[in-house]
Amino acid sequence: MKRHYEFHDGKTLDIGQRTLVMGILNYTPDSFSDGGRWNTIDKALSHMRQMVDDGADIIDVGAESTRPGSASLTPEEEQARLLPLLRELLPACPVPISVDTYHAETADRAAALGAHILNDIWGLQYAGEPAGAMAAVAARYGLPVIVMHNQTGTDYPRDILDSMRAFFARSVEIADKAGIDRSAIILDPGIGFGKDTAQNLHVLRHQGELRCLDGQEYPWLLAASRKRYIGDTLGLPVGERAEATGATCVLGIAAGADIVRVHDVKPIVRMCRMADAILQAD
Repeated sequence: MKRHYEFHDGKTLDIGQRTLVMGILNYTPDSFSDGGRWNTIDKALSHMRQMVDDGADIIDVGAESTRPGSASLTPEEEQARLLPLLRELLPACPVPISVDTYHAETADRAAALGAHILNDIWGLQYAGEPAGAMAAVAARYGLPVIVMHNQTGTDYPRDILDSMRAFFARSVEIADKAGIDRSAIILDPGIGFGKDTAQNLHVLRHQGELRCLDGQEYPWLLAASRKRYIGDTLGLPVGERAEATGATCVLGIAAGADIVRVHDVKPIVRMCRMADAILQAD
């Protein structure tokens, strides 16, 4: 699955040549994994530079924690936290910036500042805003959009994989209606969202079956870093989940993942390069 994106400021992104690593920049006081560590502009800029030096191809910045039980922000609160950082981060960062938000207004403001990718944890289907609002922003600015599977609760009336396919099909329908080119859509299975541990493991085991819809294959982003399914499976606290995250990433790459979204960039980059070398060997 190859995609080439050229952005307004000369930055580019190529999907399909090797596994891309997206470094997580949580600009929040309450992230489940590293809340409060990077929540000043100077600290955030320093962490961005370190992740890029360690091999990150994309930096994903979010101003609202989406961990279970976290407090939601209004769009205004989110923008008050996020936009001052973006004004400093965008010109300083040598790789594309992805903005993790499900609020269309925040996405619009971020895109106007020059953000390169939109990362929507509700897959263009957030019920708290008018239908199609996020898709309209992505279409207006011509940005790639990460469409993540999500739902409220973990009850699935039918097979979870079939439910996810139906969700993604609906997201693609919304994108089509808004005028988003299908080449701009990246799918994310939403590990840790609307799924219990057994369901997360099942989706990880079968993720290679999900990236093709109606005969068309889409780039696949796996965002499974340090999440609760690891703690439940291995009994490990958040700070000791790097190796398990790496195992998940390598198996994801073998299943077709094009991008992995991670906290521990340096070791995961090395794992990805080795996995790529093996999978690309004769």
